[in-house]
Amino acid sequence: MLAAQTILSTRPAETAAIGAVLLQRAAPTESVIFVESGRVVLGVLGSGANAGSVEHQLGVVDGPGWLEAASAVLNLPGAVDAVAQTNVQLRRVTAAEFRASLKQYEPAAQSILLDIAKAHRQQTELTVSRLGKDAEARCAEWLLSHAEASEKGGCSVHLQQRKRAIAAQLGIAPETLSRVLRHLRELRLISGSGRIVDLVDPIGLRTLAGPSAPCQCGAA
Repeated sequence: MLAAQTILSTRPAETAAIGAVLLQRAAPTESVIFVESGRVVLGVLGSGANAGSVEHQLGVVDGPGWLEAASAVLNLPGAVDAVAQTNVQLRRVTAAEFRASLKQYEPAAQSILLDIAKAHRQQTELTVSRLGKDAEARCAEWLLSHAEASEKGGCSVHLQQRKRAIAAQLGIAPETLSRVLRHLRELRLISGSGRIVDLVDPIGLRTLAGPSAPCQCGAA
């Protein structure tokens, strides 16, 4: 994105104070922000008493770096909210200029960049959608998305990561994950207490997770 950065050099530098909302979800991407210095938190803003603060944090951008470049590449509204965690030095380029700058690349490189942007966007949308679900629904969806066909003809999940890492992906505490898994066993939706979790009732898990929840082994 060297051409876009060349355009940036002609744009005025701006300063955003701590707590400034730099991007809002679902808002049209009219300009693309390049963070020259400072830290920006990406996530989902709270409401009510928590309005203006990031209630669910999905990541951070430490300058130098682009904010939500994938949305600009795809010409889509923003997928996350962005709030300055420190004082931030930034510059802006219009989304149209940003996309035009990508035409400097060979068609093959443009295609790869587009594919990466689509994959990033899909992953971000999936993560944000999970935040609107309770812990059990998130866990059920995670199990379905990581399921594989077992030797017994059913579905199972091999827990290759520590529970702390899985809980972090789901945005819940490790203790909450353990409680949810125990409850799913009591409901006879899953079985097993070691590294292998058998999905006893994939259809029941999908009902809990939502109809759009994927099942990698195709049993649901």
